[in-house]
Amino acid sequence: MSNASDVQMDLRGTPCPINFVRTKLRLEQMQPGSLLEVWLDPGEPIEQVPDSLTMEGYLIEAIEDRSGFFAVKVRC
Repeated sequence: MSNASDVQMDLRGTPCPINFVRTKLRLEQMQPGSLLEVWLDPGEPIEQVPDSLTMEGYLIEAIEDRSGFFAVKVRC
């Protein structure tokens, strides 16, 4: 499995829980084993979305602090 993302989604400025809903819908459209990179704001989005995805059974492969926002890599 490569570490390069198959799809990127910029959800900066998107409030909870809409950012989670959009991420989950996108993951459901992707091929199993694909890697989605989601850009999230600090605060509630980065605190809530990865935990919610984990509870839904998705694998969080990385969370990178990119100064001003976070990139979360999720495997479906």
